[in-house]
Amino acid sequence: MNLSKREFFQVLGAGTMAGMGLGAYADADAATAANGLYDIPRFGNVSFLHMTDCHAQLKPIYFREPSINIGMGSMKGNLPHLVGEHLLKFAKVRPGTAEAYALGYLDYEKAAKRYGKVGGFAHMATLVKRMKASRPGALLLDGGDTWQGSGTALWTNGQDMVDACKLLGVDVMTGHWEFTLGMERVKEIVDKDFAGKIDFVAQNIKTNDFGDPVFKPYVIREINGVPCAIIGQAFPYTPIANPRYMVADWSFGIQDDNLQKMVDEVRAKGAQVVVVLSHNGMDVDLKMASRVTGIDAIMGGHTHDGMPVATLVPNKGGKTIVTNAGSNTKFLGVLDFEVKDKRVMDFRYKLLPIFANMLPADPEMDALITRMRAPFESKLAEKLAITEGTLYRRGNFNGTGDQLLVDALMDVQGAEIAFSPGFRWGTTLLPGQAITREWLMDMTATTYSYATVTEMTGDTIKTILEDVPDNLFNPDPYYQQGGDMVRVGGLQYSCNPSAAMGKRIDNLQLQGRVLEAGKKYKVAGWAPVAEEARTQGNKMVWDVVETWLKASGGKVSARKLNTPTLVGVKPNPGYAGA
Repeated sequence: MNLSKREFFQVLGAGTMAGMGLGAYADADAATAANGLYDIPRFGNVSFLHMTDCHAQLKPIYFREPSINIGMGSMKGNLPHLVGEHLLKFAKVRPGTAEAYALGYLDYEKAAKRYGKVGGFAHMATLVKRMKASRPGALLLDGGDTWQGSGTALWTNGQDMVDACKLLGVDVMTGHWEFTLGMERVKEIVDKDFAGKIDFVAQNIKTNDFGDPVFKPYVIREINGVPCAIIGQAFPYTPIANPRYMVADWSFGIQDDNLQKMVDEVRAKGAQVVVVLSHNGMDVDLKMASRVTGIDAIMGGHTHDGMPVATLVPNKGGKTIVTNAGSNTKFLGVLDFEVKDKRVMDFRYKLLPIFANMLPADPEMDALITRMRAPFESKLAEKLAITEGTLYRRGNFNGTGDQLLVDALMDVQGAEIAFSPGFRWGTTLLPGQAITREWLMDMTATTYSYATVTEMTGDTIKTILEDVPDNLFNPDPYYQQGGDMVRVGGLQYSCNPSAAMGKRIDNLQLQGRVLEAGKKYKVAGWAPVAEEARTQGNKMVWDVVETWLKASGGKVSARKLNTPTLVGVKPNPGYAGA
């Protein structure tokens, strides 16, 4: 997007970057909200709708946003590294409103009881239909992490989500966790289920042998007579963050030169609007936007951060819009362009929260979901215990949901220490709610969720802990490989995010005693990326945790978080209370 300096300030002044815009409906009752909250005036002549990281959540859920999302170096104080009051202030959102509930963690339990559950495909379908009706020709883009994250997605090999996305009207998609279903299954869905319906695009996935594209790098679609290109950018670190054997024949990575080539190619073919559908994570998207020219917008995912304000990134060719649409079907991004004289002149962006009690369920989608879940409903609904505290996952270092998992792994398997991966998916439970098998699967359902017990030396444990925060806090976003810090049970330590690689972790203690470098400790974990874990007779993690829950006497006390002592962080607007 080539905006002059004068045009750029006009954009700012016109509020085209402003976000959610609930306005008078922020505190509205359901009936009023249904009639007005989502009536967003049409702008321009080209529109894109954006969902991402739904993680197979077909039904409305609770989802608590993080209180710790630290940005270091140049990322400090910038989106997406703002939490709580800092994010609300930046987005000009009033505390205590529905918008504030959707975006943050402040007074979460109170707000959740007031505003209810969010998301769900039936409610999203209603909103998508409304937006498409008001924006003829609008395309629905899916940023990936769609076919994984629930029991039903695992048990149907992703088919429930494939069918739901087809009915939802997804037009173009890229991926990440989809690849953990294995290469054959992904190709089967793309080549058969999606044929003639949904384009799966990924310019950065190629065969290992000859470097041939595995999927279409892009598609060009006309919207109201305007040729628009959508280029796919799949998660670049899939073979590192997930088991390599699941994508053994494919290479991924950040390929700026190839992306630039694709942008130039679609421009040469007449594309007047170029959008990159990305699963990089927002920090990576921001750097990519500064390096690759000719992109009007990057609509991103992976970080799970719903961004109420679009970011404009300058580069040698002009400026690129960067957005992110959150997770768990909680938000729908709406990006409108005004295209004249074969170029983008202006835009409007809205991030619309999906409140299940403000949007009626679409009957057709609701019926499909009911039908797909029917064979599993009794299994999903089984109550394993009652939680006395809020259970959630998101946060750089730990969440109470993961605390429950590591507590269970240590207790059941007699381990001194436990690790839980820094996954960002998983749903929230409020105090007094039942811990069902569905919630347990929401927290653990992958194709490689084996529970392990390994003897590790203190030195190995420190090495593991040192390796992970570089994914979070490396000053160069291109070296950030996604995910949050591994969650740790039993072990206490300190972390200095601003320190150099290999020097961030210190003061490791177990029950008040310093961890000995040469001593071996019994360490429990789950979701190993090593292929041999499949053949070692390991139980699945949900079976281990279920045993613990059923032995709890019907109630699970509020979990006390085991988080590291943070050094050199405060003040930081990505840290609650800082």
